[in-house]
Amino acid sequence: MTQQLSKHRHISFTAHYTGYIWYQMGISHPVFATAKGKTLAALVHPIESWAEKYVGGSMRTTLKQRHTMLDQHLEDLIQKYPDLQVLEIACGLSPRGWWFRQHHPSICYRELDLPDMAATKQAALQQIETDADDVLSVDLFTEAFASAFTVFDPHRPLVVISEGLINYFEKPLLQQLIQAIANYGRDFKQLHYLTDLYPEPTQNKLATIIWNSSRLLKWMSRSAFSFHFKTPKEVEHFFHEAGFHQVIVQQPKQFFENVTLENSEQHLGDLVWMIKASNS
Repeated sequence: MTQQLSKHRHISFTAHYTGYIWYQMGISHPVFATAKGKTLAALVHPIESWAEKYVGGSMRTTLKQRHTMLDQHLEDLIQKYPDLQVLEIACGLSPRGWWFRQHHPSICYRELDLPDMAATKQAALQQIETDADDVLSVDLFTEAFASAFTVFDPHRPLVVISEGLINYFEKPLLQQLIQAIANYGRDFKQLHYLTDLYPEPTQNKLATIIWNSSRLLKWMSRSAFSFHFKTPKEVEHFFHEAGFHQVIVQQPKQFFENVTLENSEQHLGDLVWMIKASNS
């Protein structure tokens, strides 16, 4: 039987890039570093270095920020709920599942991606994890996504996590995705959703350059990559409308420098934010 797929499935090249950057940073395993990722990293290295010098950040600096923030919030949830279950959607070549399964063997951690990337990830994991569960393979924008939730125990808390995903979709599709997560997870003892998000770079003096770079990424990934939000308050409202009751937006300056927001409209100028949403 041919698996149902939507048209929104052309962003896997970024998984190779991010997978290699995580390896370069020393937070991943060599099996997740592909030749394609190495080529992409070398290709954009001059641009990244220029951006870090003149823009104040780049793809690779935001990769480190978002990965660190998401990992810490997941670690906090595990400490609070030792029986936590994790579903990482669009897992790509992220080392997160492998790392957390090694350090927290009591939790149930499953990964999910589109068929081709799921097969690539599965082959990599088989080299370093002899007892790892199969990587789930479904399209997030088809009814098959619901089946991913059936592998978990609804009597235990569940956290869905995504990284580098939600800016690739137009706003109605993004709403559909978040609504699906809230809907399919509504019967779990606890439901949490952790994700990163790139806000509109309104506070950056080189915002036009960043916008133009995003158009290039949109073309390269054959996606609808765009910035949807200007303030944390807009993000909170969007997630509330999608079905989540509690929504916390954390900006890197808050996380790494303990900067306090004056109000929920304040954009501190960071290139990436982290969202923690829950149904409680």
